[in-house]
Amino acid sequence: MLTYVEFWSAEFPPYQSESDEINPGRFGKRLAEYLSVELRGRGEPVGKLFTEDWGWVVPIENAGFDLWIGVGNYEDYPDGFLCFIEPHAEHVRKFLKKIPTRERIEVLQRNLDAALLAHAGIREIKWSTHEEFNRRGA
Repeated sequence: MLTYVEFWSAEFPPYQSESDEINPGRFGKRLAEYLSVELRGRGEPVGKLFTEDWGWVVPIENAGFDLWIGVGNYEDYPDGFLCFIEPHAEHVRKFLKKIPTRERIEVLQRNLDAALLAHAGIREIKWSTHEEFNRRGA
């Protein structure tokens, strides 16, 4: 499943105080806010954004399993970003049950792709699977 997306855009610079909320050099709040609005407009039930040390989380309300999008910048590129959908696997385990995720994740992926394509300032959108993305970093 395509769950990792890389792209470039100068439209989402860091807020001045953003480094107080996450690790220095990390940002993505403006992008997370944009995605939150765009995804809601596409029918996704977006929850309240929150931070992690690596960036921002766009939670998606979902029955059956936790679903969210990680949003962050690439430190090596001033206008590079990475978003990833979690879970990235076709199934999750919960209370000894195997829960399928593919259908729901594919809907979210299409909505996320449409949100990125809708912004004229986003360029060079490249999707990959979790495995493809991590293989390149090896």
